[in-house]
Amino acid sequence: MTTLTKNDVLLEGTPLAVPEWSHENHGTQFYRLLLEVPRLSGTPDTLPLLLPKTLAARVREGEPLRAHGQLRSFNNRSGVGNKLVLTVYAQDIQPGTGGPCNQITLSGSLCKPPIFRRTPLGRSICDLMLAVPRRYGRADYLPVISWGQLAVRTSQLQVGDGLSLEGRVQSRTYHKVLGDGSTQERVAYEVSMMHLLSPEP
Repeated sequence: MTTLTKNDVLLEGTPLAVPEWSHENHGTQFYRLLLEVPRLSGTPDTLPLLLPKTLAARVREGEPLRAHGQLRSFNNRSGVGNKLVLTVYAQDIQPGTGGPCNQITLSGSLCKPPIFRRTPLGRSICDLMLAVPRRYGRADYLPVISWGQLAVRTSQLQVGDGLSLEGRVQSRTYHKVLGDGSTQERVAYEVSMMHLLSPEP
């Protein structure tokens, strides 16, 4: 059976600064910015957005925008921070419509065994790693977290199983203990699963 591939992100939030130059690839210049997207709880997610120069020219600091694109991953070989770096690659941006939005739909296959655990208060959590193929034989490796009954269900999956889901992209701050014993605040990004579309274990 062929796994359906889908990687679709829709975000609406406020840029925290004007876009900064990131890199050039195949003659296209790319820019990076941080987009603040409010949560229902009131605590915002601060998400990295990568966009080509043509789209970056439309961005105004402090003015809400709506970005449509894909969640991408690449390996960080600098030795600083996470080995797997996630960013939202914007394929289109428009002026904001006035309401926050954070939606992602993913379809791919499980590339690591699920890790099931419980919080100190007893809530079920399952950590998943989803491989979502893209063109030219590449793939994005995206960390997904599920909660409650979804965690119980997804913990039964096996490596290679197809998985389709809807959720949101979230940021999480943590403290990394360095080799000299000091700690450094870092930010991790992951997909929080809201709905399991397939399979039905």
